[in-house]
Amino acid sequence: MSIYLHFRAVAESEIRDDHTWLAAFMSDAWEDHADEYAAGITCSINKGWDSVNDLYAAAATHDIDADEPWILPIYGGRPVAHSADADPSDPPLMLLDPPGVSQAAHFLATVSFDELWNVVGARFSALGWNRQDLLDHHRNLQGFYGRAASAGHAVAKAVWA
Repeated sequence: MSIYLHFRAVAESEIRDDHTWLAAFMSDAWEDHADEYAAGITCSINKGWDSVNDLYAAAATHDIDADEPWILPIYGGRPVAHSADADPSDPPLMLLDPPGVSQAAHFLATVSFDELWNVVGARFSALGWNRQDLLDHHRNLQGFYGRAASAGHAVAKAVWA
């Protein structure tokens, strides 16, 4: 079974703070994933996003920033609560505001993947991850967040099973 963490850049003015609306928006974006990926406004990680977060958590050992910007790319943002009339099968959703997107982009642009890998690589290899897969996720997130920050966008996140 596949389970994805889906990221979608969107102008903050276009977002409604409503779970039902945002779930429909993200569902439409998921259906158009290939086109939106080609346009650079979406990104997704299949199953392994927790490991990507663990990779970024290695930045804490380097005292990069007291505000822990390493949390922002994967788990950053605020949850969007289900409304009383929401479909219980709707996915968990989060929104990362434009300042958070900028912080995430800065973190991803400045953190050294090689240094992070040096900290966690042996453990990750033992779990079946290879360096190239994580590097590909990192580069995808780097580009995605960089474009979203340059546009002043927020990032919506959904988990799809």
